[in-house]
Parts: sequence; structure tokens; C-alpha cells
Amino acid sequence: NIGPNKDTQNKIEDFEKCLSQAHVFANYITVNISSPNTSGLRDFEEKDSMNKLLESINKLRKNKNIKKPILIKLSPDINEKDVSDIMEIITRYEIDGIIISNTTNANREKLLDIKKNEEGGLSGKPLKSISTEMIKKFYKESNKKISIIGVGGVDSGQSAFEKIVSGASVVQLYTGMVYKGPSIVKEIKKELISILNREGIKNIKEAVGIKA
Repeated sequence: NIGPNKDTQNKIEDFEKCLSQAHVFANYITVNISSPNTSGLRDFEEKDSMNKLLESINKLRKNKNIKKPILIKLSPDINEKDVSDIMEIITRYEIDGIIISNTTNANREKLLDIKKNEEGGLSGKPLKSISTEMIKKFYKESNKKISIIGVGGVDSGQSAFEKIVSGASVVQLYTGMVYKGPSIVKEIKKELISILNREGIKNIKEAVGIKA
């Protein structure tokens, strides 16, 4: 997962440095342009800025013969009208996949705790439905031509299944593991098998995007 330092003078240069040094150690590289905790980072989701960044990334991939898959990690707070432009740019630069999504700055009005207005992105349950809806939008826009990793509120087989049927071919989790520990993976797999049997689906691949 690569991104710029908070106090950097040139964010694209930071991305380039990270990719140059990290790719030899990674199975894939995530270009993170969506953390709400780095000022100005989400500006890269704007059309011109994304073009400049991905052009630079692709030039570096070619010059250094980097073969590792490159994925873009997006915000769940993207305007619906921008989905088409973002998908067009990602396709043009032959990005291998997208991760939906990072944490959200929205959905605070539904929270009950007095700390709900603290700065920083929300993960876990407050993010769950927002990220799932964004997965559906990108899955439809991509015409099934790009892999989507679904993230946000995955803490059970059911929540993983919801991401998959919305268009994710892979899921990631973090907050769920914080609350339930590493054994959550075994629980998710067990519940997923039960869900697939109940729905009459032979394997996970058949479930991808069936409710997008």
C-alpha cells in the first residue's frame, strides 16, 4: 500500500519512490489515493490529477519493467457522476484492479457516540452499506472487465457474501478482525459455504455481481 507523506512537496514523486522500492517485495501494489487522513490525497480522484498520477505510474512500470499488479484504492465518498470518468481513466492506463473502499467521512449523523464528530475516516459497520453500493456502481460501469476487492464492514460470511454478489471478486477486512480476532477468517469461510449451499451456488465465482 503506497502513498505520499503528509508533509511532502510532491505527492506524485512519493508514489514513484514507493513503487520503485516496494514492488520487489510485494505480490501486488495498492496505489492509495483515498485516505481521508492525508490532506489533499483525495484530489487524485479528480480527473486531471488521476490522469497525471497514473501516467507517471505507467511510465515507471515500463521503465523499470515492473510486472506486479497495480490496484487503485478509492474513497466511498466519490460522487456518482464521477464514477464513469474514473473507470475510463483506470481502464485506459490498464490498472489491474480497484479496491472499494477506504474509510468514509460520511454517515456520522447515524452514530450515537459523542465521539462521532472526531476527525478521521469511519471503518467497520458505518462504512458497510456505503462501500457495498459503491462496489455495485463500479461493477456495472466496468462491464465486468476489472477485478474489485471489496472492503468495509466485512465481519461475517453474510457481509462478505453481500460484497461478492455486489461485484467484488475478493474481500478484505481489518476492523472485523480487531473485534473478533484472526479466527474470524475461519468463521467467514464456514458461513460462506452455508450461504452458497442455501442459495444453490456451486462456487464463489458464480456469485460475483449477481445482485449488482
